[in-house]
Amino acid sequence: MNLLLENELNNVLSDVFEKNGLDKKFSFVKVSDRPDLSDFQCNGALALAKMTHKNPREIAALIAGDLQKINFIDTISVDGPGFINIKLNNEFIASNINKMASDERLGCGEVEDKHKVVLDYGGPNVAKEMHVGHLRSGVIGESIRRIEKFVGNEVTADVHLGDWGTPMGMILAEIIKTDGNLDKVFSYDISQITEFYKRANIRCKEDEAAKETARKITAELQDGNTEYRKAWQHLRNESVKAIKDNYEKLDVNFDLWWGESDAHETCGKIVKIAREKGVSEIDNGAEIIRLEEGNKPKPPVILIKSDGGYTYHTTDIATIKMRVDDLHTDEIVYFTDSRQTLHFEQVFEGVGKLGIAPNVKLKHIVFGTVNGADGKPFKTRDGGVMNLETLIEISKDKVRQSLPKAGEVDGYGEKEIEKLTSQIAVAAIKFQDLKNTIASGYVFELDDFAKFEGKTGPYIQYAIARINSVLRKAKTTGLDLGKVLLQTSEERILALKLAQVHNVVMRAHNEKEPSIIADYTYNLAQIFSTFYNACSIMNAENTELAASRLTLAKLVRDVLTLMLYLLGIEAPEVMLKAENQGE
Repeated sequence: MNLLLENELNNVLSDVFEKNGLDKKFSFVKVSDRPDLSDFQCNGALALAKMTHKNPREIAALIAGDLQKINFIDTISVDGPGFINIKLNNEFIASNINKMASDERLGCGEVEDKHKVVLDYGGPNVAKEMHVGHLRSGVIGESIRRIEKFVGNEVTADVHLGDWGTPMGMILAEIIKTDGNLDKVFSYDISQITEFYKRANIRCKEDEAAKETARKITAELQDGNTEYRKAWQHLRNESVKAIKDNYEKLDVNFDLWWGESDAHETCGKIVKIAREKGVSEIDNGAEIIRLEEGNKPKPPVILIKSDGGYTYHTTDIATIKMRVDDLHTDEIVYFTDSRQTLHFEQVFEGVGKLGIAPNVKLKHIVFGTVNGADGKPFKTRDGGVMNLETLIEISKDKVRQSLPKAGEVDGYGEKEIEKLTSQIAVAAIKFQDLKNTIASGYVFELDDFAKFEGKTGPYIQYAIARINSVLRKAKTTGLDLGKVLLQTSEERILALKLAQVHNVVMRAHNEKEPSIIADYTYNLAQIFSTFYNACSIMNAENTELAASRLTLAKLVRDVLTLMLYLLGIEAPEVMLKAENQGE
């Protein structure tokens, strides 16, 4: 069910346009740019005037004349060059809100063309501790996963681990150089494995012989060397365990834990297809797919390097084939930073030439970086890249400053306080990220992001907890929910904002942009605060009005909770900071 007010208006407008012989593609409204003048506006008369070379105000007056006959429209006017301003009557808005309140989906519909979507986000590399650079991919991807599922699509989320390239050979070579063999490898944890990688990375940059050794070990690993495979499997297992721990703390979830290694066998099939179709060629010992020359020439897709190894191009193309063949997906969406833009342009064009994903939509979404106060990628105090676990702990430490100690509040021991701390810290981290558009980078504000006021995750959580407190008090006094009545401007403004929820979710889905939901959530919480301060619930003039306002409050709570869920954020029942200050 879709309870969007615009739908009702658009249906009426469509009939009016058809009656007057006007092109119905312009028969739609949008939320008014001037809420002081109207609730909605239709600008179709201006577009029609350009097509018909008629006066736009005359066209608008014709449309407005018929709209005045609609019983749920309170006032209508034509302003400026031909804007049609529409104000709905309170009874119609209230009726819509009452339907929302009784709908388990809060008036949100689903997409008409439900399909299968694979989301590729996360992408951490095996044998390296996750750092702050991995934050955005996981946080954004998790939100999009929830939005896609909510609108009715069948979603598969794949972490797609980097577990098969030259870095594996580099680490194994470094361990052998240090220990003499691989006997100790099975005792190493992720921190030790990371240190081996750091040393190997420096060594291979400075020493061509070391680089060649790492390359040879990588080739033997991929060819099935038993000793290397067993050591690699341990490196992978330890890394995945640490990666899962980080993602669990952030409540980021995946259905598949595939890596580049899983596509190794399919890489051979890709090369075979390329040869059969005649789209590959040998160039300086490498097998490539040459891409089309255009305004922006692209380097070729390299299927097999001159040393005989597969490339990231090959494994990504092979993974697409697996997703099409095994998952029967209709759409694949990747989330990475801008450094991968050219890579995916090459991969997508290569897939097209191979014909392995017919009618499958391939999309690459680029996100900006997480920066420090200096505008550069966020780092630790000693200048290193901050690992993700440290960032989470810093956030939790910040939140602890606002919470009571374990045992200071009845029912909240160490376990309960720690859970609440994690919920608030994760909300702070995720909301600070998702309130920004995906394409833009942002500054991670350690001093401001966990505050209980302003555009922060804890502010929204506090708003929900505040309403929960009102609902508990109402229950103790015997006040029940009632039919919504709109008698004040604050009630009306709040109801109109609530009525936008379906449109907000669909826009976030269509644009793959969680910041649309974050903006709406913050604005709704602010509007509720204004309503709550102006319109008493417990001390309303009569029981009927109190019950109406209680229903509005509960609906706001439910919508805010849903919006946070779609952002990947939990809403605690109680915020102890709020309780300590009095509800």
